[in-house]
Amino acid sequence: MKFQREAPSRVSGATVTFEPGARTAWHSHPLGQTLIVLSGKGWTQCEDGPIIEINPGDHIWCPPGHRHWHGATPTTAMTHVAIHEALDGKVVTWMKHVSDDEYRVGPPVSD
Repeated sequence: MKFQREAPSRVSGATVTFEPGARTAWHSHPLGQTLIVLSGKGWTQCEDGPIIEINPGDHIWCPPGHRHWHGATPTTAMTHVAIHEALDGKVVTWMKHVSDDEYRVGPPVSD
């Protein structure tokens, strides 16, 4: 964690840069997570939902317990600030990696 506060605070977070094509594994946060996109272009997806493009200035809320992933697009790096709170000392539950097939789907094309 880039920043973490001492108890009784539960807040921690980091500034994370993803190179083109890089993404997290599927994961969830017990008390949710806020993402603030600083630069580049990225994608995020909640389980059973579409892949959504995220851009500088976007604020994304991932609700508690929602399985999701986020990262850069295939051609553009992306940097975001991730902020989350710990529940019983835990901020994240990591799951399986996002497969190339899941990632290649990309966001829906708009008309």
